[in-house]
Amino acid sequence: MPSQRPLRQKDLLGLRGVPREQLVRILDVAAGFRQVNERRIKKVPTLRGRTVVTAFFENSTRTRLSFELAAKRLSADTLSFSASTSSTTKGETLLDTARTLDAMRPDAVIVRHPASGAPHLLAKHFPWTVINAGDGINEHPTQALLDMLTMRDHLGDLQGRTVAIVGDVLHSRVARSNIFGLQTLGARVVVAGPGTMCPPALAELGVEVRHRIDEVVEEADVIMMLRIQRERLGRAMMSSTEEYAALYGLDERRLARAQAHTLVMHPGPINRGVEISPEVADGPRSVILEQVSNGLAVRMALMYLLLGDEGGGDAAA
Repeated sequence: MPSQRPLRQKDLLGLRGVPREQLVRILDVAAGFRQVNERRIKKVPTLRGRTVVTAFFENSTRTRLSFELAAKRLSADTLSFSASTSSTTKGETLLDTARTLDAMRPDAVIVRHPASGAPHLLAKHFPWTVINAGDGINEHPTQALLDMLTMRDHLGDLQGRTVAIVGDVLHSRVARSNIFGLQTLGARVVVAGPGTMCPPALAELGVEVRHRIDEVVEEADVIMMLRIQRERLGRAMMSSTEEYAALYGLDERRLARAQAHTLVMHPGPINRGVEISPEVADGPRSVILEQVSNGLAVRMALMYLLLGDEGGGDAAA
């Protein structure tokens, strides 16, 4: 794979306002990195001598492991920070924690934080690259990038394609980043869910708002089911998981009405039997595990493009 120019910005904080050209470059480079992950020796020297810190103030499995493995496969030195075992449990502020990390001279910090805007604050105050791994209910840009790469693998150019995002869109940082990125790539985005989780105000983001999953299944090229975020929901938003599954869950009966090529996606973790049935999650239309695999390639590509600008050479050398 030929060497690529670095991205113009220092950080990746979100997809809102990111030009189409940059989104396509990230996806193209990520597609090239997949060959590295298929080799017997799954490592390249691109970021040798660089230090990448994963700083997670919220629990994570897929995102955290994916970033850590991506950095290791690029030959970076890695440090892992967990809020549950750090001085933040003693009342240390985010900026004081970041000052401690800064004293160790990292080249990049991958941040997940429950407060929207936390990665933006760090990017403003520190010289190292900041990559947003999810901030509050704001954005989760790398998840959206891996989602778009997966869609592109199966559907080609996303211009004019219809993507239905179903569920708790209001609290979903995944949904927001996908809305911004997909619209930039020319896709039509339709959101559907209960009025409490999918309010009409979402139309201000340029999406079509529906309130029944049955209204979107037949027209969608992609159906993206969102996790019910019990930790963010009050009782007034959802009476019971059983009722939600009956009204908004994607099962085989509903999926049978979709087009033959329609993809089923989910950012994980899955509440099986609630937003999606086990038969659909594990069925032939599901590309959920492909999303996980593509996440590794996307995160390798991002670190390469943001950090590999000083003699990194061929990314796949």
